[in-house]
Amino acid sequence: MARFILGLVELGVSAAVHLLFGFYVFSTAVAADISQAAAASGCPLLRRPPPAAGLVDVAAAAEEDDRRGVVLDGSPPPIVLVHGIFGFGKGRLGRMSYFAGAEKKDDRVLVPDLGSLTSIHDRARELFYYLKGGQVDYGVEHSQVYGHTRFGRIYDTGHYPVWDEQNPVHFVGHSAGAQVVRVLHQMLAEKAFPGHDTSEDWVLSLTSLSGALNGTTRTYYDGMLAEDGRSMKSICLLQLCRLGVIVYDWLDIPWLKNYYNFGFDHFEMSWRKVGFSGLVDLLLGNTGPFSSGDWILPDLTIQGSLKINSTIKTFPNTFYFSYATKRTRKLFGITVPSSVLGVHPMLFLRVLQMCMWRHPQNAPLPYKGYRDEDWEDNDGALNTISMTHPRIPIEHPNRLVVDDSDCNPLQPGIWYHKIIEGDHILFIVNRERAGVQFDLLYDGIFERCRKHAFRKSPPTMPNEASQ
Repeated sequence: MARFILGLVELGVSAAVHLLFGFYVFSTAVAADISQAAAASGCPLLRRPPPAAGLVDVAAAAEEDDRRGVVLDGSPPPIVLVHGIFGFGKGRLGRMSYFAGAEKKDDRVLVPDLGSLTSIHDRARELFYYLKGGQVDYGVEHSQVYGHTRFGRIYDTGHYPVWDEQNPVHFVGHSAGAQVVRVLHQMLAEKAFPGHDTSEDWVLSLTSLSGALNGTTRTYYDGMLAEDGRSMKSICLLQLCRLGVIVYDWLDIPWLKNYYNFGFDHFEMSWRKVGFSGLVDLLLGNTGPFSSGDWILPDLTIQGSLKINSTIKTFPNTFYFSYATKRTRKLFGITVPSSVLGVHPMLFLRVLQMCMWRHPQNAPLPYKGYRDEDWEDNDGALNTISMTHPRIPIEHPNRLVVDDSDCNPLQPGIWYHKIIEGDHILFIVNRERAGVQFDLLYDGIFERCRKHAFRKSPPTMPNEASQ
């Protein structure tokens, strides 16, 4: 009984912290947009437009801009920044940047907006059509198995329509975004997009920033069952998340969904489609993405990642680099958080919990050779062991980088990985938290893409060509 009560208290604290942080991010974005809209109108304070009106204009403009596409052409290859779970691309949450403005460091950077909670598979399909253009096709078989429509949003013009072997791209994926790129890369190699003759050489480089390459034990704390990595506990944080997302999508308030979207439109959960009885079915778990398992959390368990990794290769002509973040250290042989002030308040408890994770004795091990102690170091969301390079079910070619000179010249087909001090959100949303580290990290990533990751010769930048 005491353990049950303790669990409820922990759930309440965790839910409150996440809600407060979500409200902070959302309200900050709203306040900034309203303030900018009011300033642009030149109206006095009392004559400013009501909040909803300002947000409608911002959201509608962003949606239209994303649909038509900001088209890039030719060389050098664009750098595509791919967000993680609960993330957002350019145009969502108004003028807020998921990558904290890192996209401004280069003239040819794209920041796609993908489903923030949709499965790795669905996000990979969306990413392809965002770049190439056309209507998102989730695949006949996949759509039938998971019970959603085959086709999704339409990109009138892709953001990089010339994308092919001769015009490849650099990808930078944060958190789950790294795994999205890996799945897309495999789809390109398997020519999985009807009407497009794709290949693995469409991807020039992949940089993983705190990437979920092998899953995380955090999913089990949040509510996924360690026994199978697919089912949810009946009372947990993820169940609260599930209920909130279902109601949000069922209400289907256009301007609000343009402002932030979980990405489940292809499941057609709107009241306009399913009515009140459909809402009941969704809440009871009879239909929808949480019923079929076609959402991101099952993909982030160790078992789910193993299943995905078993189908993905590391390709010989692509350059790989990963940054694994860590906010833990050893104290008298025990793994503990390395700092109190250096960890985001939302993540400190999570860092501590993940240090203490022990796989249930009555549950089968997620993979052969699994040891709890290997998974203790973490950044509050992902285990450090998961972020270095793909290692389950088989270990991919890799090399630890202590000094940047260790990877010069850069060789394709090898996962160069570097461990850095930081929590999971140090290098996103709020650049002030990381300080000079922010610039050092992203400047290093962009320089590597521009000067060290190439197949023939370094590309010429537009400003260099004009000189």
